[in-house]
Amino acid sequence: MSAIDDRPVAEQDGEVVAAVRERRLTLLRRVALGTWFAVVAFRIATTGVAFNRELLLLYICAGLAAASIGRRRVLYVIRDWLPFALVLVVYDLSRGAADLIGRPTLWHWQADADRWLFFGVMPTVWLQERLKQPQPPWWEVVISTTYMSFFILPYAIAAVLWLRNREEWKRFAQLFVGLSFAALIIYALLPAAPPWAAARCTAADVASGPSNPRCMFSSARDVPDGGILGSMSTSQPGAHEWVERISTRGWAKLNLDTARALIDQGQANVNLVAAIPSLHAGLSLAIAMFLWHRVGRRWRPLLVAYVLTMAFTLVYAAEHYVVDLLLGWLLAVVAMTVLNRLRPRAPAGIPLTVAA
Repeated sequence: MSAIDDRPVAEQDGEVVAAVRERRLTLLRRVALGTWFAVVAFRIATTGVAFNRELLLLYICAGLAAASIGRRRVLYVIRDWLPFALVLVVYDLSRGAADLIGRPTLWHWQADADRWLFFGVMPTVWLQERLKQPQPPWWEVVISTTYMSFFILPYAIAAVLWLRNREEWKRFAQLFVGLSFAALIIYALLPAAPPWAAARCTAADVASGPSNPRCMFSSARDVPDGGILGSMSTSQPGAHEWVERISTRGWAKLNLDTARALIDQGQANVNLVAAIPSLHAGLSLAIAMFLWHRVGRRWRPLLVAYVLTMAFTLVYAAEHYVVDLLLGWLLAVVAMTVLNRLRPRAPAGIPLTVAA
């Protein structure tokens, strides 16, 4: 015989109501997640992957809102993710801040620093001389994917952390926002041109330290002696004999011309003289350091590989000088050190994956 529940009827009714409510919220959450997945899949199928940062953030927040139904207040998504949106807005305004402050753009210092570091050799020129081919090889797909991960991976990691452990999410958000704003302040105070721009301009073109000279928006094909960057003395048969910005070229290998066009358009709309420090390099190292004690040992080589692949990508594709990378890594170490001093490091054991 089953035991008789002698609790008050009101208490039993309350439990029944709560159970019914929980089932309804679970059903609603599943429907919302299914709808979100269908909409995102349709958008990707018809318009391509969301390389637009604002649209990507909208996708993620909508998915988190759907996943929050019945678990936490949906409005927490807006409250918690507003700082990420603020970073994007300020990043796009950083060029205007540099113009407002009136600081001249650095064109020569980075190039001279790289030549000094490598005994007169310009790393970007050296790499494109030996590796660039007429058509993108398969490994340039890795290059383009690594470069674009900067615009996707931090938000994906933040989304996973937000769902799994909000305290860990707070730490990552503080690191991301702090590192980003520190870099943005430097961009405003110390605007610097990247290698691809230096290959398009001569010393005479940028004598006054302009941030957007006309030469910056033309081809490097006919620039005498390779411009400020220096000329290529050799090249692979059929490859262009001048330094190019090729961070998105790998997408052509997969016939993702729409994606490449969107990326190129996005690159043209952001701060083009935000090279010191390299936030791509700094953020990749910051992610690796943050996850180092939060993932299993077998995943750590991937973190190292990610940082090194990003570094190679940025130099080979003419996005950054080596000195930009070093300064980006230094900024990441400083940001992580400050974060750890302000908040004690959480104990290991909150991994994203099962530890090996």
